[in-house]
Amino acid sequence: MSDDETRPSNINVPNALTVLRIVLVPVFGWMLLAHAHEGSWRSASTIVFIVAILTDFVDGRVARKYNLVTNFGKIWDSVADKALTGMAFIGLSILGELPWWMTILILLREWGITLMRVFMLKYQVMAANRGGKLKTATQALAIIMFCLGLWRVPIWVVVIAWSVMIVAFVLTILTGLFYLCDAWRIRRDAVDHRQ
Repeated sequence: MSDDETRPSNINVPNALTVLRIVLVPVFGWMLLAHAHEGSWRSASTIVFIVAILTDFVDGRVARKYNLVTNFGKIWDSVADKALTGMAFIGLSILGELPWWMTILILLREWGITLMRVFMLKYQVMAANRGGKLKTATQALAIIMFCLGLWRVPIWVVVIAWSVMIVAFVLTILTGLFYLCDAWRIRRDAVDHRQ
């Protein structure tokens, strides 16, 4: 049996959830920015973000459980995550609720690592590691709290939200460094194997 016959089709539920997440990015962005200072709209945009980010946690589990892991999913799942969280970070910075320096560093790490993973396809597909998943979960929690609007929650929630955001920022930078180390090792091994 050939690899093409044993490889799952790209048309499957996990990949459909990934595509849904990508489609929800502009919807979420519009809802967050169009009515930024209306509590009900902030709640609604937060719900859209939660639905979108939950598809990330569901699609991976379904793909692994039913052996539906595809190269499309490995790459586009990451792109969908970066698009969704990137829209949230940019939106919050546009609104003046998150410093631009933090957003810029996060986006440089996120898109830089994504481009590196695409480049590394000639050696090996680099799937998300556990640290990357923890980073995504922490970012998601921080974004959810910020999206609700820190101006409308008690001060203790603001303190927790900023604490989670700082942890997410640190994890983002550290996991980026781990990915760079992994890429260097994979490339080195590939070069050594060819010699």
